[in-house]
This record gives sequence, structure tokens and C-alpha cells, in this order.
Amino acid sequence: MKYFLLILFFPLFLWSQSDFEQGEMLFKQKKYTSAKPYFQNYLKHNSSDSKTIEYLGDIAGHQKQWDEAIGYYKSLKTKYSKNANYHYKYGGALGMKAKSVSKFKALGMLDDIKEAFGTAANLDKNHIETRWALVMLYIELPGIVGGSETKAQKYADELMKLSKVDGYLSKGYIDVYFKRYQKAEIHLKKAHEIGHSKTTFEKLYDLYLNKLKNAEKAQKLKADFNA
Repeated sequence: MKYFLLILFFPLFLWSQSDFEQGEMLFKQKKYTSAKPYFQNYLKHNSSDSKTIEYLGDIAGHQKQWDEAIGYYKSLKTKYSKNANYHYKYGGALGMKAKSVSKFKALGMLDDIKEAFGTAANLDKNHIETRWALVMLYIELPGIVGGSETKAQKYADELMKLSKVDGYLSKGYIDVYFKRYQKAEIHLKKAHEIGHSKTTFEKLYDLYLNKLKNAEKAQKLKADFNA
């Protein structure tokens, strides 16, 4: 009898496996709309598979379907409460939704956003993305609802210990926000000297061209980077 059941359900297992693999392949190709139904079908037969739920949350995020993304990530961070990345993604989805709703509704979401990012940071002392999120959160929030450069600098200092490039970029980001452009140049130049990446180039180039209004420095940087 058990062999009969094995034969009966084996094709279903293979079909489910192919659904996940097909969805993952399409996801990696950034074909999110095409990948989604494969993951949804796989989830029907594997309702607790965390990777599938995470993929569906990621797809919803890419499609700006924030409520859907929040639902997937909330289920993950609730079930796997010690997983920093799930808390981070939940906080990120909440944050993006907050930007799409009224200021009144967004204010009501702030505590949950702070808690999610704060939990992720506490769970994983090496989680770079969470610390970036906290830098941006505390800089962009008005002081009356918890914004604080001191807190932002604290997480920028933590980034500096984890990654010099991210540390200098985050400090440059803070300086640019407060229009301390000369100080920002020092930090962004250091980030570019160390990282010499497309990201470090773009941040420094934008500073020269659009903030300092120094086209000569911008063009020289571009020529050196493309050389």
C-alpha cells in the first residue's frame, strides 16, 4: 500500500519541485510577473516553505504591492523571530508603504518600522542593510516624531566598523542631507578611493555636479573612472 501511495504522490512532488525551480530561475532573471504563479502554485503544496514565502514577498515588493509584501514578511518574522533579515524586510515594506499613504497614516506606522529595524539590528550585529535603513530613517524623520542626527551617526559609525565604504557613504549621505557639502566631499572621496565602484562614483559625481556645481571636478572624476 505504501508503495502505491509513493507512486501516486511522486509525480505531484516532481511537479512542485519544478514549480519552485522554474520560479527561482525566472526570479533570478528579474522576470517577477512570470515567476509569481510558479511560487504560488508551489506554496499550495508546501505552505510552510520559508524560501517560497520570501520570494513572493520580494516579488510583491518589486511590484510595489506593499500590503502583500508586508503580509508575507510578517508571517516569516513571526514564525522565525530570530531571523534578522525577515525583520529587516518587514520594516522595509512597511517603510515603503508609509511613503505611499497620507502623513497621518504614516505616523501611525512609525513605531512598527522602528521596532522592525531595531530588532534586526540587535539580532545581527553585522547586518549592513539594516543599519543603512536606520541611518536613512533617523535622518529623514522630523525631530518631533523621533528624527535624530545623533542616532543616524550612531548607525553610520556601526557601518564604518563593518565596511569602510558603507561607513563613508553613510556619513556622506548625512552631510549631503544637511547641505554640508564640503564635509560630504571628504567622506564620499574616501568611499570612492576605497570602493571605486559604480555606486561610489555616482554619489561623488552627483555631489560635484548637482550640489557643489563644479562641472570641472565632475568631468575629471568621470574621465578617471572610465579610463
